[in-house]
Amino acid sequence: MELAVGILRGSLGIAALIGICYLLSNNRKAIDWGLVIKGLAIQFGLALALLNISFLRFFFKIISDFFVQILKFTEAGATFLFGGLMDPSQSFGYVFAFQVLPTIVFFAAFSSVLYYLGILQRIIFGFAWLMKKVMGLSGSESLAAAANVFIGQTEAPLIVKPYLEKMTRSEMLCLMTGGMATIAGGVFAAYVGFLGESFAVLPDITGMDVESGKAAIEAAKDASKNLFAQHLLLASIISAPAAIVAAKILYPQDEPEKVNQDFMVPKDKIGSNLLEAIAIGTTDGLKLAVNVGAMLLVFTALIAMVNYFLFKIGYYTPLNGWVTDFALYLQDSGFQIQPSAMEGLNLEFLLGCIFAPIAWLLGVPSTDIFLVGQLLGQKTAINEFFAYAELGKFTKVLQIKSLIIATYALCGFANFASIGIQIGGIGAIAPGQKTTVAEFGIKALIGGTVACFITAAIAGMIVSESSFLF
Repeated sequence: MELAVGILRGSLGIAALIGICYLLSNNRKAIDWGLVIKGLAIQFGLALALLNISFLRFFFKIISDFFVQILKFTEAGATFLFGGLMDPSQSFGYVFAFQVLPTIVFFAAFSSVLYYLGILQRIIFGFAWLMKKVMGLSGSESLAAAANVFIGQTEAPLIVKPYLEKMTRSEMLCLMTGGMATIAGGVFAAYVGFLGESFAVLPDITGMDVESGKAAIEAAKDASKNLFAQHLLLASIISAPAAIVAAKILYPQDEPEKVNQDFMVPKDKIGSNLLEAIAIGTTDGLKLAVNVGAMLLVFTALIAMVNYFLFKIGYYTPLNGWVTDFALYLQDSGFQIQPSAMEGLNLEFLLGCIFAPIAWLLGVPSTDIFLVGQLLGQKTAINEFFAYAELGKFTKVLQIKSLIIATYALCGFANFASIGIQIGGIGAIAPGQKTTVAEFGIKALIGGTVACFITAAIAGMIVSESSFLF
């Protein structure tokens, strides 16, 4: 009965999300519903296959093992540079600065090596070929969607750079939405590094010697990171067709005569030799790491400022009392609430109220909808790093199904800051499209958010508790 209810709520949520895109579509009569059905079918098919077919799960495990090992390689380099500052017992911000950000730098350099050797292009081409054949996309759309899965929204446009200036408006929105709905490899590794251990079930080390106890704990943490990496990878992969579905409803292709069916990955290499490729990748990774750290600093400060003024408004009006009373009522009724949301009028409380209905539609158990709603709101209004950091605080509080849905829903770049990143990134390499990119910013944000939420609803229906937690 519980499974049937979960499937019904997830289906209702997907229908509601598709409905939102339909209402915001610029040309409802031109929507290709066959493509929409294919896209959703691909999502379900990929998720079921990757979760249940043994050799595919084994392949997934190899990839996740690789990411966990990458973290250990990064730790070696960071320990050499920072020494005692790598102490994992310190605060989250401390660990983030000295353990997570170096992961982004190293993985960017490693990705640059893979690109120089031509390995990354082959992977992208294979995934793009599959999407082009199944969904009937243009060559540039297929390449962009595939690239977004592996290298993120700032680098993916480079894969389709030769086609950017001549892309139709529908193709451009598809590219932007794909960037919003997926995550970059370096950020992926960072998520695994700072949140993967949160889901570990630590063993009882009573009676073990010190070294054996440490080894058992580390094994449990590595297994947790491995499994978390598998779910993040699955989320990013199945969000790609969801992004296409959302984009093609929001802005259907109305210029078929201008569509370019060329299908070729540029052969340009990063750097003239391997050492230069490493240097360029390291520099790019450093820029990304500094950008991530700076964004977290600024947005955390802005939230504090907004909450300060909201609390002042509530202080001089009855609002603080009403908010506190309502939050206490929700808590007494069995709902999970962030402690900060009970202090008076603040952003956490408002976001929880706004996004709680969406959390319910995605299949989140009723007692957790306000807490997950706050996370969904923080991800959209601030960024996914901030939301994942908050999720890490509540992994022992939320029900497992809530954790599953939240993990998948937060896995994407769909936030307001990404609009500026895309305008700057795409506009720099395709100046003729800068106006279109700026015009489509909000539409791409909506499409990316819808794609992530569809993925979360699907995960809530088919991911079992036993397959999510170690």
